[in-house]
Amino acid sequence: MKKTSQIPPVNGKIAVAPSVLCADLYQLGQAVEMVKKAGADWIHVDIMDGHFVPNLSFGPALVSSLKKHTDLPLDVHLMVTNPLRFIEPFAKAGADLLTVHIESEDDTAKALNAIRDLGVQAGVSIKPDTHPDVIKPLTDLLDLVLVMSVYPGFGGQAFLENSPAQIKQVRQIINASGKKIWLEVDGGINAQTAKIAIAAGADALVAGNAIFSSADPELALKQIKQASPAI
Repeated sequence: MKKTSQIPPVNGKIAVAPSVLCADLYQLGQAVEMVKKAGADWIHVDIMDGHFVPNLSFGPALVSSLKKHTDLPLDVHLMVTNPLRFIEPFAKAGADLLTVHIESEDDTAKALNAIRDLGVQAGVSIKPDTHPDVIKPLTDLLDLVLVMSVYPGFGGQAFLENSPAQIKQVRQIINASGKKIWLEVDGGINAQTAKIAIAAGADALVAGNAIFSSADPELALKQIKQASPAI
């Protein structure tokens, strides 16, 4: 499967992936162009099935449309009960990276292999109450680990206090693996919490509400991108 864009290798810089879940869908094209101009690295697309989380969001058609109109890599997060049903449709639609939840009902290793077999980069996500050790057997299959710093399902939630400890544990697992794996954090990210997440070991940040609900979205994104680790 030919790809026109790709999540780059871990490069020591902080990547910011605005979540279009929080954008004004009537103005989505303009929103994507705006965040690209402001320095966004990827576009984050949250896929919800109304079962794994109590919300519904997007289907492959949105990913396909985005793929036609932006060269930013598409970071697609499958918050679904049975990811094996969704991997091929979203891969064909143009996802550059597909992340599945280890808490889903399908076998996670099988799902990650299915993603890689389709020429797409693979990620695994863990909820706030999931112990990071569960990802240890999977590191050979991973391009990214996504730590949820809120309970998944809705945008606009506050960054959970226990998140830094979980992020630090994931960073230790990634470092011990010797693999170049992105550590992405999603939930309640703004200019202040970005510093906390980075200090704990994050090198990729998903931000939605803090950008798209800001009076100055471009400035909000730039402030997140320029965040330094909190001491």
